[in-house]
Amino acid sequence: MNLELDQIVKEIHPSDEVAILNAKNHWDNIAKPIEGLGLLEDLIIKIAGIKGTKQFDLGKRAILIMCSDNGVVSEQVTQTDSSVTAIVTENFAKGTASVNRMAMVAEVNVIPVDIGIKTDLSTDGVLNRKIAYGTGNIAKEPAMTRAQALQAIHIGIQLVKDLKEEGYGIFGTGEMGIGNTTTSSAIASVLLHVPVELVTGKGAGLSKDGLLRKIDVIKKAIAFHDPDDSDPIDVLAKLGGYDIAGLTGIFLGGAIYHVPIIIDGMISAVAALLATRLCQDTADYILPSHIGKEPASLLIMKELGLNPIIHGNLALGEGTGTALVFPMLDMALSVYNENNTFSDIHIKSYEKFE
Repeated sequence: MNLELDQIVKEIHPSDEVAILNAKNHWDNIAKPIEGLGLLEDLIIKIAGIKGTKQFDLGKRAILIMCSDNGVVSEQVTQTDSSVTAIVTENFAKGTASVNRMAMVAEVNVIPVDIGIKTDLSTDGVLNRKIAYGTGNIAKEPAMTRAQALQAIHIGIQLVKDLKEEGYGIFGTGEMGIGNTTTSSAIASVLLHVPVELVTGKGAGLSKDGLLRKIDVIKKAIAFHDPDDSDPIDVLAKLGGYDIAGLTGIFLGGAIYHVPIIIDGMISAVAALLATRLCQDTADYILPSHIGKEPASLLIMKELGLNPIIHGNLALGEGTGTALVFPMLDMALSVYNENNTFSDIHIKSYEKFE
């Protein structure tokens, strides 16, 4: 980690304990059974701690989708080739991808970011933050240099800063990058100290033979690079992708600028894990959405101490899991902000028994 990132991480502090306590007390005084809305109450309480106040609104909201290609695709670890990354990214900008349809219903903006796609895009609506034209093939070379990994992290941090200044108050995370379940599984295996087989799934529909090949490639990549598991940047640079690195920056940016960031599937969960390894207090600013289909999802959630509210067997990515959370937060916040308290309706409040 360079000095500049050291300085940035020092700006991250635990969320506001007083606001958390006040929000909890407010929930308990609302005219309903205590903890009647379960995990939704927990999310609102956590957001209060992030924003440092009991009363808040979410402001504008967006799903930030980091898009990048991965050189490991040449090892035949995916069902499709890298050209799909650019096509789907352009569909994000056109508003025609699955996440766009869902986000429209949830009244959430979708912001695709080209941080490392193999080709140049001409479609309006894609933020150009390209570092390189795809990563190296992790089976034979580092995904990126350490400097490039840090550059991508800073891009994510800066995006949060810039968009917060535009009035955005909460972000979902998404990604698009053929091959990124391979890179994220490799990182998860190293950081969680578990066998590759336990964190690697079929991605976008691999056959059984394809899965075995994918596992073999990841094992060889880890053995070849021998990443330092105590140095998250080393692991990221050797095994990761620009999409994962940019998302890592988004999670760090959320902690720096006090903006809640929602995890989508396994790839963004790996980025959240990297961010918390760089600074543990970052976990205070991260919200879960769902348990993804990839095997690493549940393991990472447990490592981060998060309890996802959706068990939908989702495997699409793009930020689709986070799109589902925004309406749920809106409904919970409506109860939190607008419902009567027990004192308002002159009845005795519930007691909480241990």
